[in-house]
Formats: sequence, structure tokens, C-alpha cells
Amino acid sequence: MDPSPFANRLAKNYKHYAKWSRRQGLQAWRVYDKDVPQFPFAVDIYAERVHLQEYDTGWEMADEAYLQWIEAVVDSIAQVTDLPKAAVTLKNRRRQKGISQYEKVGQLGDDFIVSEFGQRFWVNLDAYLDTGLFLDHRNTRKRVLEEAAGKRFLNLFAYTGSFTVYAAAGGAISSETVDMSNTYQDWSRRNFELNGLNLAAHRLVRADVFQYLEEAVDSGKQFDLIVMDPPTFSNSKKMRDILDVQRDHVWLIDYAMSLLSPGGTLYFSNNLRSFVLDERLIADYLVRDISMQSVPEDFRNRQIHQCWKISHKLGKESMVKLFLTK
Repeated sequence: MDPSPFANRLAKNYKHYAKWSRRQGLQAWRVYDKDVPQFPFAVDIYAERVHLQEYDTGWEMADEAYLQWIEAVVDSIAQVTDLPKAAVTLKNRRRQKGISQYEKVGQLGDDFIVSEFGQRFWVNLDAYLDTGLFLDHRNTRKRVLEEAAGKRFLNLFAYTGSFTVYAAAGGAISSETVDMSNTYQDWSRRNFELNGLNLAAHRLVRADVFQYLEEAVDSGKQFDLIVMDPPTFSNSKKMRDILDVQRDHVWLIDYAMSLLSPGGTLYFSNNLRSFVLDERLIADYLVRDISMQSVPEDFRNRQIHQCWKISHKLGKESMVKLFLTK
């Protein structure tokens, strides 16, 4: 397949977004997002490295032809970005003989630092399917930065703690960062240390989110700003129950809202394309779909996630109490 359409679009995008990213203060950004259907890839720049992800299309291609196709794509990326081919890491779902030179998942890889709006994060393009920083939630992180001053912050399903870094940078007085993975909690700790967070005020909590929510509600904890971005599905042995975000989101949101102070905000997001928010939640709370604003400009796929801003409906008594505490 002639790589020219891919190379031409990549070059056009790169010229625009390289300037845009510098103005924004971003070292990690998406330059190509399946713009040409015949080249179903996402291409992300991470400083001096490239994260190349192949979408699963189900196409059948002989190994030799596939390798030539991938070589042409990598050559195009190297030419456009002026980076060496060795700087490109490919993630794909094809596991066949002859393409092992591009199959780096499972290798240790190198940890390196990228900056975003003045915050810094450790990333790794090789060792895991994900890199350590979800680029599609960059706008939501910026919202947290702008709203966190003086707030008690809670980060649920926290992954590598990037939302908490932003909350602390925005002036959050305290935080709890909850994830059940030792790997991700260690990663969060490194991100916190990298950004000079006080671990006395910003606590890492290794726990099953379901169990954490029950215990936090029972103990009467309150937070002013909460972010919850659960996976679509998880059957981890560390969890008490299997997580299905469509089935479980009402329970999760209700419990999170029990921890949310009057006037506080919960940002709830997930990346299940078929996800539908339960109508009862819309009736019980103030709910605003902010997905169009939360997906960044550099993402052609505007459905990469859905995101809602949720707050309590305040009666007169609650509104007076909120006013007096401000």
C-alpha cells in the first residue's frame, strides 16, 4: 500500500500541532488519529519518542506484506518528525513471526519524563499497554487545576495519579489517591515526588474502590472535588467484585456523591462507547455532559471518552449553609 496519503496527512498535522503544542506547553500530544482510514493508527508524540498504536480492524495480511506496510509507516513517521526509527514504539494486536522487532510490549523499556501545562510525569512507552498518562483527559486535568484551590480532593481509580498532581498544583489543601494496584501506586508516588507534593497532605491509598467508598461513607469523610474515571471492565482478583462500568456506575456515583460536600463537583468519565448514563442520576443530581469540551483539540476521535460534571441539587437550607462557609 502506497504510504503517501499517510505521510502527507501526518506532515500536515505535525506542522500544525507541533506549533500548537509548544504554545500550550505540551510535550505529549496526538499528531495523527486514524485520519486516513487505510492507515488505522494513532500516533502520539512523547518528547523525543513516538507511541504508534494500530487500531484493530480485523484486516487479513500476509506477514511479509504486513511487515513492509509497518516499515513504510515507521519510515514516514521518522521522516516527518526527524526522529530515528528506533524512537518509535508500536503497539498492535498481531502476534506473528516476522514482526517481533516492533513488539516491545512486555519489555522493561525506559522511564522518561514529559511535561504538560507545567506539570511533569513519568511515562514508559514499552512496558505496558498504556504509557502512564492518558492524553485524552488533558483538558479535564486542566479543569481540576483551575478548580482545586482550597479544596479537599479525591482521585478514584487513580492510575498513576496525574489528576492529583494537577489538584495539588492548583492549591488543593489535601487529597486521597485511591487505586488497588501496587504498580500504579508506586508510579503515583514517583509522580508526586517529581512534582514536589507533600505526601503528608496528599495520601496514597491502596484499596479496592468499592470497599474504599463504603468505608469512607461510613466514616463520614467529605471532599470538595472528586474525579472518578473507572475502567470499562475489571475482574482483578484484588477486587471484591467484578467491575462493569455500565452496570455499576449508579452505585459508584451515588457513593461518591455521598462523599461530596454541598457545592462540590464530581467529574465522572469512562471510555465505553456504548455507555449510557442512568436517567435516575440525571433526576437526582445536577448533571452536565462536558464530553465535547473534555476531549482535546488534537484528538480526531471525539468519542474517545464521555465525561460528566455532577453536583448536588441544593435546597434553600444547603445554599445558606454553603454561603456562610465561603
